[in-house]
Amino acid sequence: MVTLIVEKPHRMSASQNVVVSETTRSSIITSSNNNSSSSPKPSTAPPGLISISKKKLLKNLDVINGGQRINAWVDSMRASSPTHLKSLPSSIYSQQQLNSWIMHHPSALDMFEQIMEASGGKQIVMFLDYDGTLSPIVDDPDRAFMSSKMRRTVKKLAKCFPTAIVTGRCIDKVYNFVKLAELYYAGSHGMDIKGPSKGVSRQKRLKQSLLYQPASDYLPMIDEVYRKLLETTKSTPGAKVENHKFCASVHFRCVDEKKWSELVQQVRSVLQEYPTLKLTQGRKVFEIRPMIEWDKGKALEFLLESLGLGNSNDVFPVYIGDDRTDEDAFKMLRDRGEGFGILVSKFPKDTDASYSLHDPSQVMDFLRRLVEWKQMQPKM
Repeated sequence: MVTLIVEKPHRMSASQNVVVSETTRSSIITSSNNNSSSSPKPSTAPPGLISISKKKLLKNLDVINGGQRINAWVDSMRASSPTHLKSLPSSIYSQQQLNSWIMHHPSALDMFEQIMEASGGKQIVMFLDYDGTLSPIVDDPDRAFMSSKMRRTVKKLAKCFPTAIVTGRCIDKVYNFVKLAELYYAGSHGMDIKGPSKGVSRQKRLKQSLLYQPASDYLPMIDEVYRKLLETTKSTPGAKVENHKFCASVHFRCVDEKKWSELVQQVRSVLQEYPTLKLTQGRKVFEIRPMIEWDKGKALEFLLESLGLGNSNDVFPVYIGDDRTDEDAFKMLRDRGEGFGILVSKFPKDTDASYSLHDPSQVMDFLRRLVEWKQMQPKM
């Protein structure tokens, strides 16, 4: 059996099957009404958003000059910071906003039975992000270990459904964390895709099972940028640079907020020499990627094609992820009108995912229920 793992906010699609139980709907409406007197009127922005719109901030970066542009990046860094979100006073979200967001993105655990009914007997295919989905977010990205329980759960999942891991990390690094040879791996945000090959050693398998590398011409450039970023950012305490083969990342999770402006300037100074690379932002990380039409959504489509399910009406893809880069996959599923995305987040976010889970422990519970549901099918 083939397994796929993928490495994140939601607007509802009429073609997607998102259901909310009457009990849940009733409790939400009641709570909203009880708090209406003290809650601000809903904004025109998507439900649950805080006052800073991360998407708008990033979209406006290209039209802002000089220091204002740096400040816009810092504002976006602050808005996307889990640390800042946790420290925000509860009043920053009105109860009405929270309830509205939950109503549009209900818990995938609470809605499990309805989700299985919506699959309608189709072939379920699982795509999983890694950091923040299968493993907790940690200060040191080299120590983002998944638990033994999670590994056993994913292994069982792969026996029941085609499964893939889609991640921003390079394949070799994420494989060393996951250690499951039977999966498909899409590394570097889907720019390096490999699948399992039975009957050979792991070293030969990874070499022989190459599927697609749309950005192979960029390898020398990424390596060069990685070395320059290492040199340029070494004066900023806490900054960590990683080479993911087809992209590079600069982590600022351990950087003092007072140094964020300095770090932005350092990163931008390096990229000025490389007009064919783009700078994007994730959860306390900058991502430097080739400027090509390829992302996790495209990788998901490619993997479905590789499984012979690209044009099938009998496929039900499920993508679970927590980061902004996963939004490309969520949107792809919404546009296809097949399957759904699950956002891993404890806080309201603008997202194209249909459902939500709080953290990796809830992800594991959901995957376990999927396995149990599949194992019960012959008996039923």
